[in-house]
Order: sequence, then C-alpha cells, then structure tokens
Amino acid sequence: MGSPRDRDGFEDRPDDGSGWREPVHLGKDGADGPQADRPDADRPDADRPPREEPAAWQPPGWDLPPAAPAPPPETGERPATRPGLFGPRRPRTPGEVERVFAYQGDPVGAQGWAVQHGWTVSDGSAPEDARLAELVRTAPVRATKDHRPAGVMRGRYGSLELVAFDVLYASGRYAVPEYAVTAAPVLGTVLPLRLSPARFWKHRTGGLVHVPSGDAEFDARWVLLAAEDGPVAQRLVQDPALRGLLLGSDDGDEFWTAAGTGEGGWGGGMVAAIRPDGHRPELIEHHARLLGALVGALSAAA
Repeated sequence: MGSPRDRDGFEDRPDDGSGWREPVHLGKDGADGPQADRPDADRPDADRPPREEPAAWQPPGWDLPPAAPAPPPETGERPATRPGLFGPRRPRTPGEVERVFAYQGDPVGAQGWAVQHGWTVSDGSAPEDARLAELVRTAPVRATKDHRPAGVMRGRYGSLELVAFDVLYASGRYAVPEYAVTAAPVLGTVLPLRLSPARFWKHRTGGLVHVPSGDAEFDARWVLLAAEDGPVAQRLVQDPALRGLLLGSDDGDEFWTAAGTGEGGWGGGMVAAIRPDGHRPELIEHHARLLGALVGALSAAA
C-alpha cells in the first residue's frame, strides 16, 4: 500500500509536464507522422524570397539632375574702362561720403531767388569774377589756396549793387561751401577796417587798432579794428542805425573792406560781409540790410 508521501513524488505529479510531447510541425525530417506547413518566417533561407539590398549612402543632392547650361555671353556694349596698372578697370563709383559732400550748386534756392529778382548768375569763372579771389584772400577767415568763389550772383537790392557768392573749399574729390560772402562797392578810398563779434577769434589783424564806441553794451558784443582811430572810424562805430541792426542780430557775421583795383567798375573799394554758411535767400537779404547801413555810415563820414 502506498503512503501519502508516495503520491507527492515527482514522477506522479499531474502538473509536472511529464505528458508533454513535441508538436508535430516541429519534428525532424523523416520523423513519423505528417509534417504541417511552416510559416514563411520559419522557412529555411533557400525557401525565402530574395531580400533587397539597401541603397548605398549618398550625400544630399548627389542625384540631382545636371545643372542648366550656362547662359550665352552678353552681346551689349560693356561700360568704358580706364587703363590701370594691371589692365583695364571699370570707372570708379563715388563713395557715400563723396556723394554727401558733393557740391550741389544751389541746394537752398539762393540762385533761384536771384533769378526771380532779376540778378545774374555765374559759376565764378567769368571775367568779372576775377576780383572775387582777392576778396576771398583778404577775408577775416582762414582761407587757403583751395578756397574759391562759386555760385556768384549779382544784382540790385534797394539802392545797393551787390555781389553774393559761396566760398567753396575744393580739394581732391571734395567741394564744400564753407562761407557765404556778400559785398557792395564804395565810392572813393576805403579805410582798412574789420568789424567782428567780440566772441570771434581775431587773426591777421596786424596794423589795425581797436576803436571803441563808448557804448558798453555794443563794445561787449562787437569790436571795430581800423587802420586809424579817426573821424571815419568814429562815425562808423557810433552810427545809431548800424549799431541797432548789429545789436539785433545773432552776432554771426564779420565785415571788412578791400581796396579797389579799377576792375569791374568797383575802383573805389568794397565793403563785404561773411558768415560760415552757404548762401540762401534769407542770408542775402540779411547781409543786404547790414551792408546798406555800413555803406551809409561810411558815405556820411567821407
């Protein structure tokens, strides 16, 4: 008789897998019994369809179509070239600075104003403009050989015959108007003098003496230098009309006299005004009013 321990033996357990048998379709070739069809995944390599080999790696754009043919050469005329050290070269294009500082001639309409008032206009190279270079040379500013008159306008303002022009600084590729000059003729011999704002730096004043007016307000703002402290200088500095106009201005102009040469009908001399600016209609009228008072004072003292 068996004991309970005997029923718990390994070989007698119902769930010990002792009844497992290999499935028929996994049996070896030649084994007893029919073989079931194998799935495609379990077929030998000889029975599998051929595998496609992956394409070799190529960089992007490798298989792009060939480039389009080059366009035909241009048949039009090429721009003119200048000979250079290494052969022809194209014309130079002006830089931004050169375009900004290029002299425009009449950017604010001064010449247009002159034409409307019956004045004549020239570029500074006319025969009657020859004396203007001497006027620039004697001006109370630091003019150089590169400064020349340009944009010359001539005409009448009230009872005065005036000439107005820009003093152009032309050096190399640059041409910039630095000063505006307006001048009027004076009959007879003119006294060498200079009338300037007190705040301006004075240079080239050799041979000139200070002529005070006796008016503290005027002397604090304006300085008259003349070849001599005589009746002409005293009459000029004490003229009420001239002093009133100068005290009502912005102290931005200088005045001086230049001796006459007999050219252009201005043999007696000239009285001129200058300002560090380009000419414009308002400045021409401003200078004309001041020069009218200055010429009137000099004529009364003659």
